[in-house]
Amino acid sequence: MKTSFDNIINMALNEDAPFGDITTMSTVPADKRAVGRFVAKDDGILCGIDIAERVFEIVGGEFELKKNFSDGDKVKKGDIIAEISGNARTILTGERTALNLMQRASGIATLTSIAVKAIEGTKAHIADTRKTMPGLRLLDKYAVRVGGGVNHRFNLSDGVLIKDNHIAAAGSILNAVKGARLSCPHTLKIEVEVENFEQLNEALEVKADIIMLDNMSNEDMAKAVQIVSGRALIEASGNMGDKDLAFVAKTGVDLISIGALTHSVKALDISLKFKIE
Repeated sequence: MKTSFDNIINMALNEDAPFGDITTMSTVPADKRAVGRFVAKDDGILCGIDIAERVFEIVGGEFELKKNFSDGDKVKKGDIIAEISGNARTILTGERTALNLMQRASGIATLTSIAVKAIEGTKAHIADTRKTMPGLRLLDKYAVRVGGGVNHRFNLSDGVLIKDNHIAAAGSILNAVKGARLSCPHTLKIEVEVENFEQLNEALEVKADIIMLDNMSNEDMAKAVQIVSGRALIEASGNMGDKDLAFVAKTGVDLISIGALTHSVKALDISLKFKIE
């Protein structure tokens, strides 16, 4: 699994040290060793500890990482997440990249877990969106899964999602869905975004697989669920990060997609403290 994130890690390391870590190279002897601890500075869900380990592997040099927690574990402020020992240059050069990726992923996993907990006891699932940090989508969506959520499509090639601008450009939901069915393989599901009951009925007429209810009130979503009556999956969308998710879930929708899980996340505070041996 760790190597799946190599492109992200290499991108981050190249950005952070394009010509090497000149501070570390000029101040720390090549054979110096260090021992350090990754410490949680806040409560949350850990995500990215194996990715952090992979950062140091790619940096190169001898090190050992003893992990006290795994991805998906709850950590509390003051917990020692992991202990690292080895070549000081390796640890110092990889420190910021390892922390950046782990902090962001843990923040997303934590926020997702809060949303998932809010809808416990309902049939709904919390889903992410494509509103991810450019270049970090694989990391962001992995963190959503660690937090208990599910992934929406990863990219524009994954599935058909006909939104308002597609409908406007095609002329109607009917035209858009017809074009999708003529061009796309039968293995791809077709999702249609609707803003009112007229569009909802049109989406049902063309037998959309998934219907996205965009910025509807809870009352209208509950009514839409009754109208659909199991003929399609129903996704609630539109500023869901600001809504009372328990009430949204109780309308009977199948999915609640939240862009804020990845586009407005606060990184979980984690530090690395070490001493020179």
